[in-house]
Amino acid sequence: MSNILNKNDISIIIVLDNIRSLNNIGSIFRTSDAFNVDKIILCGICGKPPHREINKTALGATDFVKWCYYSDIKTPITKLISKGYEIISVEQTNKSIDLKKYKPKNKVAYIFGNEVKGISDKTLDLSNFHIEIPQYGNKKSMNVTVCTGIVLWDFTIKKGPKKGPF
Repeated sequence: MSNILNKNDISIIIVLDNIRSLNNIGSIFRTSDAFNVDKIILCGICGKPPHREINKTALGATDFVKWCYYSDIKTPITKLISKGYEIISVEQTNKSIDLKKYKPKNKVAYIFGNEVKGISDKTLDLSNFHIEIPQYGNKKSMNVTVCTGIVLWDFTIKKGPKKGPF
């Protein structure tokens, strides 16, 4: 039996829950393209491509990264759970696991929340884990696009880069 993963063994989904900034959404599309993310799920108040402000920071990535939109977040999370995805909320909570200690499964859906309010309690309750990025400054806060890049880089380091079209 080989230890080599085939292209269907690893899947990353990004779920954006009520992200208000169109520039942040565009930047997350661009970062998701760089890491060969399978799909972005936009929920709630998130803007949707095509949009001038999203395109400004996505720089064409909306043409390559699959995406869909749901008005609520429960529906896509329920579907992802039924397909065997581990649901991970990236949020500072009293249950959070340090990102350095988190060991991702091969099929993960990372949820990123609103820039001000974060991820709702009902969404946190639907998650398998909450993870947080260690921070050492006074603010203990990062832009959602930066968090997305760090989490995707961490997954790549732990699981290896995804190769080829997924």
